[in-house]
Amino acid sequence: MPSAITLRLTTADPVPGVAYSLQDEANAPVEPRIAGDGPISFDVPVTLSDDGRMTGPFVRREGPSRRFVFIAIGTSAGQHSEWTRRAKIDVHDIPADLLALARQGRPLEAVLPGRARDGGPACATVRPLQPWRAV
Repeated sequence: MPSAITLRLTTADPVPGVAYSLQDEANAPVEPRIAGDGPISFDVPVTLSDDGRMTGPFVRREGPSRRFVFIAIGTSAGQHSEWTRRAKIDVHDIPADLLALARQGRPLEAVLPGRARDGGPACATVRPLQPWRAV
């Protein structure tokens, strides 16, 4: 039976004054927030099937197995901004032992870098700074 789980995406060092949001399947920003001096987090509701496949309004797919979530940034998050970016966070490669903990109600967190080499918001495929963990 499918399980409702929570993935927490935390941007460790977002660019202050820039909007960040989840992006739904219609590319609309959801829960936009303006970054301050500290981390910014989003809790993403996900449906986890018995075979480990993830679906839901924020989960995108690419090919037969890749699943990911977008964090919209700047203009993409609904803000008039010099930045128009999205961070793509892979979720298909979360270890099975962590998914088992998520099925028991534990949120799984990925801590993400906030800045790109140009000093702006990190974008494109963004890899967690450390492995996913149950919180």
